[in-house]
Amino acid sequence: MIVRPATEADTPQVQTIYGHHVSHGLGTFEETPPSLDDMGGRMSAIQARGLPYLVAEADGVVLGFAYAGPFRLRAAYRYTAEDSIYIHPDHRGRGVGKLLLQAIIEACEGLGLHQLLAVIGDSANAGSIGVHRSCGFEMVGVTKGLGFKHDRWVDVVLMQRALNGGVDSAPAAPGLDLGGV
Repeated sequence: MIVRPATEADTPQVQTIYGHHVSHGLGTFEETPPSLDDMGGRMSAIQARGLPYLVAEADGVVLGFAYAGPFRLRAAYRYTAEDSIYIHPDHRGRGVGKLLLQAIIEACEGLGLHQLLAVIGDSANAGSIGVHRSCGFEMVGVTKGLGFKHDRWVDVVLMQRALNGGVDSAPAAPGLDLGGV
């Protein structure tokens, strides 16, 4: 298994993985799977900001994908990103998510970011909470019933990991390009 930057050629497999999570899971609050063009546009938008959009692949098959996006589009948030990780249902529990998350952390540190957040759908999402905890994230809060999906209210778990010294060091890089907001 290797982790590498996603390419346009990966979009169909990425869309299939994400579509499964949209239709069957609570990790995303989308309710309708995005089109192939929409997924490609989302990938391009993340990469255009210089942020990591990665896939884990084995023998030409995408096992999962992860990316880091801006947490919020306000200038003071330029040193904070939010990670997202989605694993093909046939490959969960095999270390794919941890490998992707470690690569996202490394890439975000390389960009000079100081905080990485995980905004996890469903407080019972033990897999995502566990992989984030194993990579040094701390639970900072649970918001109750923010989403309504699959006929139930769904919590959101917020986890945080300091990068590059976190709040104990000054930024050494300009931060994310948030589009002039």
